Amino acid sequence: MDTVTGHLVLVTGTLAEPALRTMADRLERQFKITADVVVLNIQVAALMTPQWVARKLRLPEGARPDRVVLPGYCEGDLSELSARLGVEVTRGPRDLRDLAAMLGGTTDDEYGDYDIEIIAEINHACRMEPAAVLDAANDLAAAGADIIDVGCAPHADRPAWTGIGEVVRALRDRGLRVSVDSFHPEEIAAACRAGAELVLSVNATNCDAAADWGAAVVAIPDDPAELGGLEATLARLERDGVSCRIDPVLEPIGFGFARSLERYLEARRRFPDADMMMGIGNLSEMTGVDSPGVNALLIGICQELSVRSVLTTQVINWARSCVREIDVARRLMHHAVARGTVPKHQDERLVMLRDARLHPVDEAALEQLAANLTDRNIRLFADVMRGVVHAMNRDGHHRDEDPYVVFERLGIDDPGHAFYLGYEMCKAVTAITLGKNYVQDEPLSWGLLTRGENRHHDAGR
Repeated sequence: MDTVTGHLVLVTGTLAEPALRTMADRLERQFKITADVVVLNIQVAALMTPQWVARKLRLPEGARPDRVVLPGYCEGDLSELSARLGVEVTRGPRDLRDLAAMLGGTTDDEYGDYDIEIIAEINHACRMEPAAVLDAANDLAAAGADIIDVGCAPHADRPAWTGIGEVVRALRDRGLRVSVDSFHPEEIAAACRAGAELVLSVNATNCDAAADWGAAVVAIPDDPAELGGLEATLARLERDGVSCRIDPVLEPIGFGFARSLERYLEARRRFPDADMMMGIGNLSEMTGVDSPGVNALLIGICQELSVRSVLTTQVINWARSCVREIDVARRLMHHAVARGTVPKHQDERLVMLRDARLHPVDEAALEQLAANLTDRNIRLFADVMRGVVHAMNRDGHHRDEDPYVVFERLGIDDPGHAFYLGYEMCKAVTAITLGKNYVQDEPLSWGLLTRGENRHHDAGR
C-alpha cells in the first residue's frame, strides 16, 4: 500500500477495540491523518466476512473517508463492499501492530532492479544421471539462477566425460543458459559445441585453446596469492578476441580470505573497466554459519566493486537456499549502493532467524482482554521478552514459562483440540526461544523461507 493520506476508517470487533484505538492514535500522529475506529458487534474480528460487514457497517457521519481498512483475517472479495460504500476498501495486516508499516510501505517503484548475474553450479554433474541434472537445473533457475554451471571433476589428467555434450544440449533445449566448469580440453570443447556460453576457468595452462571454443571465459591467476600470470592471460585472450571476466579467487576463512578480498580491490584498480566474477561458494559452503548473512555481505562487496557475476553452490545443508538468498541480496544491495543508503528496512526476506521488529506483549492489555472474554475459544500469546506462554478464554487466564503447565491447566480432553493447541504452543515457544513474533493461527516468519499454513482457528474452540 502507498503512503496514506487523508481519512481512514479502521474496522474491528469488540475484543480488539482498545488496541486498535491506541494504534489509530499513533497513526494520526505519525501520518498526520484522521483514523476513525468503527467497532462492529462481534468479538472476534477474524470471523468477519465482507458480506457480513456489508450488512453491519455504517460509516461515520461527516466527510466521506478515503479508505476503509478491514481486519486482515476478513477473507473474500472486497469489490462489492467497496462499490456499496462508494469508498476504497482494503484488507489490513493480520496483526494490527503492522498497520503503521503497511500504511508507510515503500513507494519506490524501482526497487527490485539488479545488475549481478547468478551462476549456479551443479556440483559433480558428471556423476549424475542426465534427468537428475535437468531437474536440479530447473530448480536453480526457478530460484533465480541466470546461468546453470555444469560442474565436472576438478583435474584434467583423467578421461573426459563423454556425456557432457548431451547434458548441455538438453539444458539449452529447455531454454537455459549454460556454463561449464572444467579444465579438461575435450570436455570444454564438447560443451561449447553443444551450446555452453561460458567456461570456468582459464589461465596460462589452457588459454591458448580458448579461441577455438566460441565462448566467453573466466580468467584466473596462475598464482592467486599475487595475481600472478593474470595480465599475460588477459593479453592473450584479448589478442585472440575472446570475451572474458576476471576472477581473483575468493579463499575460505583460514586460508587467506582477507587477502583474497584485497585481491579483488587490486584487480579492480588494475582493470577498472573489466568484467569480474566472484565464487562466493567458498564462503557460504566453507563457513559453519547460516548462509543468508554471508551471501548478503559478499553481494554487498560485489556491488560496490562492480563485480557483476557470482558463482554459487548450495550443497551443504546450511547453504541449501543460497540462490534464493542471493537473488534477494542482489536487489537489496543494488538499491542501497545506487541510492546511497544502508540496506535496511527495504526488503526483510533475509531476516530469517529472528524478526526485523518485535511486537512486545502488553501484560495489562492481556489482562483486560482476558477479563472481557465470553466464549470458550482459547487465545494463545507468546510474551517473548519474559519467556511466558499465555492461554485464555472465558474460563480463565493461564500463563507459565513451561507450555506443558499451561496445557495441563486448560483441561483439554478432545484429541483434535489437544493436537491443535500443542502445535500452536510449539510455535509460541519457538518464537520465545528465537525472538520472533507469534500470532495464533499464523505461520512464524522465516523471511524468504516462510511457509504458509492452512487456518485451523476453528479447532481452538
